[in-house]
Amino acid sequence: MWKQMAAVAVMGGLAVPCAAEKRIRRADILTPAPLPEGSVLVVGFLGAWESWDNPKRNVRKVALRLRESAGPDVYVETAGNHSRKTIRKFIFEALDRNGDKRIDHAEARSVGIIFYGQSYGGAAAVKLTRELKKWNVAVRLTVQVDSIGWGDAVIPSNVQRAVNLYQADPGPVRGQSSIRAEDASKTQILANVRHTYLFREVNMEDYPRLARGWATLSHWKMDNDPMVWAEVEGFIRAEIVRWQAERMAGVKE
Repeated sequence: MWKQMAAVAVMGGLAVPCAAEKRIRRADILTPAPLPEGSVLVVGFLGAWESWDNPKRNVRKVALRLRESAGPDVYVETAGNHSRKTIRKFIFEALDRNGDKRIDHAEARSVGIIFYGQSYGGAAAVKLTRELKKWNVAVRLTVQVDSIGWGDAVIPSNVQRAVNLYQADPGPVRGQSSIRAEDASKTQILANVRHTYLFREVNMEDYPRLARGWATLSHWKMDNDPMVWAEVEGFIRAEIVRWQAERMAGVKE
C-alpha cells in the first residue's frame, strides 16, 4: 500500500515537491490478455516520477477520454516512464494468443499499438518501440510531447508513423526538436510541431504550488496546454480510425 509522502522529484530538470511515485502493477492493468484480434492498444507514459494514474496530468486525461468514447475494441492504459518493463511484459502476454511463449508473425500484427508520452514519457515510448522491434511487433503510431531522454530522436523502423510536439523557448529544459526515421521507407514522420509560450499564459492550477511559482518554464506550460493535448488526441484518434478502416477492408500489413 502506497503512502503519500513528501518527496522531491525532478520534473523537466528542476526539483519540485510532489507525492512519491506510485508505479503500475500488473493488477492495475484493465486491458484483457490476450487481446482480441483486431483491437487497438493505446499506452501513454507520464513524465518525471509521476504516478501512473495521476488524474491531473494530461497523459492520463487523454487516456480517460479515449476510454469513454473511442469504442469497445480500443483499450487504453497509462504508466510512469519507469514502468516500461511492466508494460512490455503485459504486451507480450496480450499478443501471445496461443500461449506458446512466443509471438509469431500473425500475432505481432494482430493488434494496433499506439504509444504516446510527455517529457521522459516521450523517451520511454520510443524506447519501448525499440524493445518491441526485437519481437518483430509493429507499432502504428508514436506521439512525443516535449520529449527528454537518450535515444528519443531516432524512431525505430517497426513504427509506421510518428509525431513530435516540442518547445524550444529560452530556459533550462527544451524538448527534442526533431525526430527522424531509422528507415524512411518504413516510417513516416508526420510532423515536428513547435509550440512557444513566450507570450502565452497557461492555466497551471493542476500543478503543485511550487511549480506554479516557476510557471514561466515552458516545459511545464506545454504539459498543461490544452491545445497540445487536443493535437495529441487528434493524432491518436485518426490512427485508430485508420487501423479500423484497414481491418474492415482486409488490408494485410
